[in-house]
Amino acid sequence: MDLEQDFYKSLLDNLYDGVYFVDTDRRITYWNRGAERLTGYDSEEVLGCYCRENILEHVDDKGVKLCETSLCPAVKTLRDGRAREEEVYLHHKKGHRLPVAIRVAPILSPDGKVVGTVEVFSDNTPRVISKQTIEELQRIALLDPLTEVGNRRYAEMNLKFRLAEQDRYGWPFGILFIDIDNFKAVNDRFGHEVGDDVLRMTARTLVGSLRSFDLVSRWGGEEFLALVINVDTGSLLGVADKLRKMMEQSSITYGSQTLSITISIGGTLALNSDSVESIVRRADDLMYRSKAEGRNRTTLG
Repeated sequence: MDLEQDFYKSLLDNLYDGVYFVDTDRRITYWNRGAERLTGYDSEEVLGCYCRENILEHVDDKGVKLCETSLCPAVKTLRDGRAREEEVYLHHKKGHRLPVAIRVAPILSPDGKVVGTVEVFSDNTPRVISKQTIEELQRIALLDPLTEVGNRRYAEMNLKFRLAEQDRYGWPFGILFIDIDNFKAVNDRFGHEVGDDVLRMTARTLVGSLRSFDLVSRWGGEEFLALVINVDTGSLLGVADKLRKMMEQSSITYGSQTLSITISIGGTLALNSDSVESIVRRADDLMYRSKAEGRNRTTLG
């Protein structure tokens, strides 16, 4: 029997997807290598812990916490014994929110009772930059080396392209100018190494929260720019609020301290008369209005 169990454990450990088991109290009883790779948490850190205890902390695309409510997919399956699939965002050990597709199924005892669940989850990031793409961007100096998203030059190139496309075909787009709230205080209190971790966490959360055809770049310092295509004012606000809520649910833990981050956003739709400078200036001014009105908010104009 031990050989058979070792065989199946070896199979699960070699899956690319994450797999973990929980009992009826949602205590984690198994955690494969795929789960370690996708979440950053080693099995020794999570076995015996409850999945809702500052580990995965699933949220939906509106930033609503699922693990503490009846909305939790595992809770639903424990109650009704039905398998289900959902798309959620987990909390990575490095702090950022990672979109994942999850599949939950019941674990049944010999007499048919639900004694736990098995969850299989996979990376659902809509924009995974391949290693070859990263190397090419580095070669032509369009990649920000710290966050591994496009840099300011990359953003300006794409803005010029979208403005020309709008002028020629009338295809609408907007931009979101994003600034990390109180970033200087983070650097002053925790040091620049932690500040770099916050920048990386922010970039990964933004990339994972955008649609596959949108893009995010680091404009400079703690500022990012998201280029959002095929939107009107309402849908641009929806994208902005999703980014803001996902950042609210992102955090980094240092020892006993948990560092949570918020962002302020200024958003605007492109006008036919816009240049790169004018649309960015307008979004930047709107972002500062969000700062002045209390931070962690979006202002459109």
